Amino acid sequence: MHGESTIVDCGRCVLRGTGCADCAVSVLLNAPPTVEWDPDELRAIEALAEGGLIPRLRLLPMAEHTQDRAA
Repeated sequence: MHGESTIVDCGRCVLRGTGCADCAVSVLLNAPPTVEWDPDELRAIEALAEGGLIPRLRLLPMAEHTQDRAA
C-alpha cells in the first residue's frame, strides 16, 4: 500500500453504523462521507492506533459488485 493513497468512503463501509464509534475516522474526523489519506498520513494513523491513542481504522469496504436478488 505504500506509495498509494487510501480512500476511506464511510458510505461504502460494511461496518457503518455498528463500527463507527470505534473507528479512527469517527474519532478524528467525525465520520465524513469520504476522506483520502496519503501513505504518510495512514502511517501516522496506524502509529496513533498502535500507541493506544485512537481506535484502529475499521474500514471494511463493501464488495464492488454486490448483487441484490429477490428471493
